[in-house]
Amino acid sequence: MPVKRVCIFCGSSPGSRPIYLEKAREMGRVLAESHIGLVYGGGKVGMMGAVAEATMEAKGEVIGVIPGDLVRKEVAFTGITDLRVVNSMHERKALMAQLSDAFIALPGGLGTIEEFFEILTWAQLGIHKKPCGFLNVDGYYDKMIQFIDYAVREQFIGPGGRSLILVDDDPMALLKKFQAYQPPTIDKAAWALALANNHISKT
Repeated sequence: MPVKRVCIFCGSSPGSRPIYLEKAREMGRVLAESHIGLVYGGGKVGMMGAVAEATMEAKGEVIGVIPGDLVRKEVAFTGITDLRVVNSMHERKALMAQLSDAFIALPGGLGTIEEFFEILTWAQLGIHKKPCGFLNVDGYYDKMIQFIDYAVREQFIGPGGRSLILVDDDPMALLKKFQAYQPPTIDKAAWALALANNHISKT
């Protein structure tokens, strides 16, 4: 499936170092230059604002989705192509998923991590077959990726689940991986049952 819009999850903070905002702006420019629309959380500050502003400056499409009670807290970006105000975080995530063909986590905090892993879980369950990836700015997600690999070794994530996560530190390279993505076939229930039967046979 061609990638026409990408959902970006990222922080409302700028982070501690200039490279974070620099990469957010680069991501926005690359999306616009690739004629790929941006779907994001609708904020005007931090990483969120940087990626949206850069996309707009490069004449790209930007759709922001934000709950009404966060319009003031996250300083909604009213100057984008389309700002949609919804009633709840659940509605926000559902609409962002519906509007998007792929998902990228840039550096961010608890909200970014929660949103990305929920959409990744949906992929594991077969709810969607859209590519998901980390833009691993200056190694920001290195320890997270190490933890995921550890969870695979400890048999809490199957090998197919690990292959759902694409990683690159370059926005264009990550988009190229998205365009070439073939979703793995995952039967989590069968995998878990096989592990359980193997454990029983050893006891």
